[in-house]
Amino acid sequence: MAKKQSFGDKVLRQRADIKKMAKLVIAEKKANGHYSFRQKMVSASDVQAEIAAAKGRS
Repeated sequence: MAKKQSFGDKVLRQRADIKKMAKLVIAEKKANGHYSFRQKMVSASDVQAEIAAAKGRS
């Protein structure tokens, strides 16, 4: 028999933390004129800081 999944406070907190993530796709222009794209998972509270940092790099 399969083991039952527990749905205690710990599991619910983990699921809530996962849902508070955001995926950023950052485009960078290379020297030859082509674009490269990077994907990054960040916390939802850090999105604005990451966008500002990415704009500063380009």
